[in-house]
Amino acid sequence: MNSLPTKTNFVNIAQHLTEGIASGRFPVGTLLPTEMELCNHYTTSRHTVRAALHELQQLGLVSRKKNVGTRVESTRPTNDFRPSLASVDDLVQFGSTHVRKLQEIVSEKMEDDLATDLRCKAGSTWLRISSLRMDGANDRLPVGWTDVYIEPAYAEIGEIVRHSPGVLISTLIETRYGRRIEQIQQEIRAVTISEPIAQSLQVDAGSTALKIIRWYYDAAGDLFEVSVSIHPAERFSVSMLLKRS
Repeated sequence: MNSLPTKTNFVNIAQHLTEGIASGRFPVGTLLPTEMELCNHYTTSRHTVRAALHELQQLGLVSRKKNVGTRVESTRPTNDFRPSLASVDDLVQFGSTHVRKLQEIVSEKMEDDLATDLRCKAGSTWLRISSLRMDGANDRLPVGWTDVYIEPAYAEIGEIVRHSPGVLISTLIETRYGRRIEQIQQEIRAVTISEPIAQSLQVDAGSTALKIIRWYYDAAGDLFEVSVSIHPAERFSVSMLLKRS
């Protein structure tokens, strides 16, 4: 195996092993190295290795059986993230009928106000992927404008995004790097639409909109993606069902 270049925690190990599975270094049907071999390779504890293997199992990449080992089952994650309150289609994303119409991919420095809004370190540089969200059944009027910010370590994902307009960016990150979403925080605000975005959305500048910010966290509680979506008021709504516990 190749050595791990970054700090060794279970998220790093899970990512490294996922890349090995995706590249074919660990083919489907074969066994991964034993827990002790992984401990020695990554110079870490058995607890950390087991946490990493649990992540791979949650992704559907491997199966684990006592006295047999960890078997590679798939080169691609097979599980779906489900929030506790509603479905991904209803609450977290735009649904399977919506695709990205890519507008721009750039590196952006997080100035003070933006850094505070996104909960990023001021002065850090993140990759920004800007796109219009289009309804497959009605591609004349965009559903909204979305800026997705991802860690600079994943800069190469930009090229993959260009060729996968119907796949969520978080899914692309999960597939390529094995960094699985553990938690998403969402905030909805009422805003007015600025001139550049208003023109792209084909609405009047200053008209009302919903601004939805989502923060994506991995199993270690680290933020690795933020999305900011602007939706004209008459084209998008958020609904949910609450039940008495």
